[in-house]
Amino acid sequence: MRQLALAALSVLSLSAQDSARVWKRYQKQEAPKLLPWLQEVIRFPTVAGNTQAWTDQKAWLQARAQELGFAFKDTGAVFEIELPGSEGVPVIGLVIHGDVQPVEASRWSFPPFAGTVKDGSVIGRGAADDKGPLVQALLAMKALKESGLPRTHTLRMLVGSDEESGSTDMGIYLKDHKAPDYSLVLDSGFPVVVGEKAWNALWVQTTPGERPGRTEPYTVESLNAGLSPSIVPDQAKLVLHWKEGTADWTPLMKRLSAKPLPPGTHLQTKADGASLVIATTGKSAHGGVNLEGGRNALLALASVVKDELPSGGADDLLAFARQAGSDLYGDGLGLTEKDPLWGRAAVNVAMAGPSVQVTRMGAPIAGDWSLLINIRTPPPLFGKALHDRMDAQVAAFNARAGATLITDGYYLDTPLVFDPQAKLVKRLMADYAKATGEHPAPAISGGGTYAKRIPNAIAFGMWFPDKPYPGHDVDEKVPVADLERGEKVLIEALVDLACGAPLADPFKP
Repeated sequence: MRQLALAALSVLSLSAQDSARVWKRYQKQEAPKLLPWLQEVIRFPTVAGNTQAWTDQKAWLQARAQELGFAFKDTGAVFEIELPGSEGVPVIGLVIHGDVQPVEASRWSFPPFAGTVKDGSVIGRGAADDKGPLVQALLAMKALKESGLPRTHTLRMLVGSDEESGSTDMGIYLKDHKAPDYSLVLDSGFPVVVGEKAWNALWVQTTPGERPGRTEPYTVESLNAGLSPSIVPDQAKLVLHWKEGTADWTPLMKRLSAKPLPPGTHLQTKADGASLVIATTGKSAHGGVNLEGGRNALLALASVVKDELPSGGADDLLAFARQAGSDLYGDGLGLTEKDPLWGRAAVNVAMAGPSVQVTRMGAPIAGDWSLLINIRTPPPLFGKALHDRMDAQVAAFNARAGATLITDGYYLDTPLVFDPQAKLVKRLMADYAKATGEHPAPAISGGGTYAKRIPNAIAFGMWFPDKPYPGHDVDEKVPVADLERGEKVLIEALVDLACGAPLADPFKP
């Protein structure tokens, strides 16, 4: 018994004093791989539905794992990359997703899947979310492996496949595979995330035709805006069609150009015979983590066409968009609660048009148009209570406007809450402080991560506090200096946890 106690003390002492040794090993041997590997993995356009890109990325991951001396396993929905410990030791998971959000390439300053390095940053879809952390984790594990430090845990990286779309991958994986004893999800913010808001979607649908009310000599032909529920839309377009005779768009175009637009958005109109295109542009951003950094083109469009459209489905959708997006935090939907720790809800009026679909919900009825609003909510605003309130908001709008909007939605997610005094939280906070010399408060996130999908998992980095999160944005990028700084934090945590005594009840004080 005394020998076991001494061994445990030796391990704890080693993990406390030798993170610098692993860091030096990383700087000497692994750091040169960081940029080229991140460029390589960005080049796989692993958006939903691109099976070839996913196949190519799998081959890349397997080759890199073998090069680093790790075990690789393809389980279908999730890939495992493992640095084994002794038989029977606990498993620490490092959880990452290998898929990315869609892009509108014409809006980017650089090819989105080239992995361009410019002005000290890596630019490309997934640079921050979540391929940068993927490469960081691989190289941190390698540095730990080659350092010779005794490990008390197995490290198992789990690379998911549809976190940005259906989020079914971890559920499929866990049917036949045991979860790690506890996991760090490298897909959010530092120092450690003790609360994740609930991901909800309000979906309203209508027939686009006209109804009694305001009449115009033109009708709405098409409406399209947005790429994803989780991206602030940076483009929106409405096409009008002149009903009869020779079109005269000049008065309308003059009225539109004289109207004020939300800051950071722009308007273009183009007449072509019987058609008029009304287009707005803004700035995309992550709809849950960096909502304030976006400039919503859909709301700009809804604002500029107010009182200009014939009464009917299109006008109703845009009027409801104006109401819901009257601020970023839910006032327009009656969500006025504010929690001192969690803050308020976050509301992203995200998508509109005939092709709006969300895999968490059903597909739209053919021929109808939809508006999708992503709502991230703190406790207790989730589930049936939120669903009932949103249905009531739509019903009240219909009564005021004479509209017939149909409501549906996704309200199955719940906030994820951790005790800030939990053992693992305090250890991760201490690791962050040791690596950076900084002592920020634990984080609350509007983004939803795999921590909600895997038992005993918590989000830990890899983005630093007080910096706008670039994931989901046009020209998504990550500073090279932050990649290196994050690597140091991760190494500190891995030395502490993977080489330290196993934690009993890590999520309890």
